[in-house]
Amino acid sequence: MKVPLAIPNLSGREAEYLQECIRSTFVSTAGPFVTRFEQQIAELSGTESAAVTCSGTVALQMALEGLGIGDGDLVMAPSLTFIASPNSIRHSRADVWLVDCTTHDWTLDLEIAEAAIERETEPHPYGRLHRETGKVLKAIMPVMIMGAGLDFDAYVEFAQRHGLRVVVDAAAAIGASSVDNTPLGATGVDAICYSFNGNKTVTSGGGGAVASAHAEVVARINHLVSTARVGTAYDHDEVGYNFRMTNVEAAIGVAQLERLPLFLERKRQIHERYAAVAGPHPDLEPFPASAARGSVHWFSGFHYTGADVSRCKRFCTFMVDRGIDVRPFWKPVHLQGPYVNAQRTAVEVTEQLWERIIPLPCSTGITDDELDYVADSAAEYWAGGSNDA
Repeated sequence: MKVPLAIPNLSGREAEYLQECIRSTFVSTAGPFVTRFEQQIAELSGTESAAVTCSGTVALQMALEGLGIGDGDLVMAPSLTFIASPNSIRHSRADVWLVDCTTHDWTLDLEIAEAAIERETEPHPYGRLHRETGKVLKAIMPVMIMGAGLDFDAYVEFAQRHGLRVVVDAAAAIGASSVDNTPLGATGVDAICYSFNGNKTVTSGGGGAVASAHAEVVARINHLVSTARVGTAYDHDEVGYNFRMTNVEAAIGVAQLERLPLFLERKRQIHERYAAVAGPHPDLEPFPASAARGSVHWFSGFHYTGADVSRCKRFCTFMVDRGIDVRPFWKPVHLQGPYVNAQRTAVEVTEQLWERIIPLPCSTGITDDELDYVADSAAEYWAGGSNDA
């Protein structure tokens, strides 16, 4: 049996809506599905409006630029994240300040961030002036890693205390809400950014979106991503981008969002199945899923806490040999070539953690038989039936 890691579930009205695009000839960056998708995302996020983009990375970049962040600025982000997070900061022409994560939920450690700010910066009219570099810290970018929840109140309070903006990398967290079921865009943060890549819970084939309670920020983003065009003639008032999502992509996204509750329920079932495998083993834990903060469980799998880290690689090899697509977790940002010299705090937790994280197959279309095969194979390995040495 072959079980892929994460593939799209396209068994809804995707083909019907794509045919509608073809019949109407609206296949590019204008069309009714673009507007409809933006409205759906805004409603899910608890905002009046949203802007769709050509990728999740671009959504983050445009959120920063829409908030006036760019040259000479700093943005705090965790090192334990996919490289798109820091790339978006650099694309906006700002610089990244990498921060360690917590041990309990793997998100950006606000206590470490607080200490670094107090130690290295001083108040500035637009944030915090970093004394050594002369750059201004203007924003913090928490990441809802693998769809995990955040303490939104803590981030908003932290940002207000230091005069910062909060741009949330919610790439894998479509459908999430805060602890009291408040939609993410209504939590007091400045922007929520999603990705609709092919491996996400909801896909449009590619693309991203920004939702914000600040209508002027969304309007600014929509202007920037549409080549900064003014009016119906070919007049442009600044250097803009061709970063808009196409109507074809939006059509797929609209069809996907129609089944979001079903997708989220399947993600929950997958998480529980793998958590049950981890339960009997003292060296295994499921991915963080705080009941207080919630999670949409984009990815689920194991966190290995034992002494022999090489077992993680051997487990991956064991599973791949059985036709199960299991891959290493993201290498932290501070170990990536473009960011080895980036400003950062100590990252001890991140360095201890990342090689111990093992994502398992989590497609929403995974069958019960496939899920059982993955879980049973994993259970065999960790029970010692694989003759692991």
